[in-house]
Amino acid sequence: MATIAVLGTLDSKGDEHAFVADQIRMRGHEVVLIDVGTGSDPGVRPEVSRFEVAEAGGVDLQPILDRRDRGECVAAMTRAAPILLARLVENGTIEGVISLGGGGGTAIATAAMRVLPVGFPKVMVSTLASGNTAHYVGTRDIVMIPSIVDVSGLNSVSRTIFTRAAGAISGMVDSEIDVSDARPIIAASMFGNTTDLVSMAREQLEAAGYEVLVFHATGTGGRTMEALVESGMVAGVLDVTTTEWADQLVGGVLAAGPDRLDAMTRAAVPAVIAPGCLDMVNFGERDTVPKEFEGRAIYQHNPQVTLVRTSGEECDQLGRILARKANANGASTAILIPTRAISVISAPGEVFHDPAADAKLFNAIREEAKVEVKELEVEINSEEFANACVGKLLELMEEEGLHPSD
Repeated sequence: MATIAVLGTLDSKGDEHAFVADQIRMRGHEVVLIDVGTGSDPGVRPEVSRFEVAEAGGVDLQPILDRRDRGECVAAMTRAAPILLARLVENGTIEGVISLGGGGGTAIATAAMRVLPVGFPKVMVSTLASGNTAHYVGTRDIVMIPSIVDVSGLNSVSRTIFTRAAGAISGMVDSEIDVSDARPIIAASMFGNTTDLVSMAREQLEAAGYEVLVFHATGTGGRTMEALVESGMVAGVLDVTTTEWADQLVGGVLAAGPDRLDAMTRAAVPAVIAPGCLDMVNFGERDTVPKEFEGRAIYQHNPQVTLVRTSGEECDQLGRILARKANANGASTAILIPTRAISVISAPGEVFHDPAADAKLFNAIREEAKVEVKELEVEINSEEFANACVGKLLELMEEEGLHPSD
């Protein structure tokens, strides 16, 4: 028997959440009903009141309620609910969470779900589930189910959706996960232009006793990797495809935000970093490339993706960013540079081959870095570079006392 949190705005959707709670109890689980509503008094009695939720987040709720500003109320609960829910998970009080909501309810509930660990059961039935849910899901494994009709009353459609959702969260908490063969995790970043490198490195690291999780450096992938590293689940980082910083700096479509490369510092995780694919900025179809870049080398990777070559000035800035991020990490860290090519298309004879721009990138790293910098006169996808990256990461983890058996 598990305990599942049913969290929602019980002032407007009390009957609906009570129905889901009953469905969960019918499946043999216990329920903690949590009210995050800020309107009239709820028609059902919660185990955790809105005032208790607010108090957990250090929010004085009554003055906010008195002002009757719905936006301010939602914002207050969006701050407080994550703190309460994280505390319930940390204490082992709940083993899953489900919510039903429209705009405000979805914002509050998913904000709370986004602070919970990857793998913790989370279900959100929402009127917004059929659109762009990126800002609700973030980098977490939140299951979003379209409500089909508004979450407003119980009818033949809503009862069906809510019953299936209750069955989904019940099944999730019932599922046992086999971790008997769990190995220490290494997070690696990859792009199409670094696939060979990461594939070779992954095989070697797995042979050494590690599990390698590969993240596609497309903005979302980088943010997801950062979240996993910061969670403490990762023993080492092989961040050899730092291309998202080029998009962040220049304005491409695959930026991962200014916190990219910060998680290793927050979690104090040993890392090997490379300037992989910092020669390219990503845009969409060819006609989406801003006119200001028309004088540069441009490569159409496929009909939906067009790459623009980074300039010497941008490469200088990128090298300094990379070095500063590496310098901040308190754990053992090294930067490895493949001086012949940082991507498939920057190799000699290829469309993005620009020795002058690359030189500015490499010089900036040398000047700024306080961590070890190792240069190899090879291309990034060479076996020699893969061997060097793996050897250095294993060495750094050894320095931190990390071993495959840990």
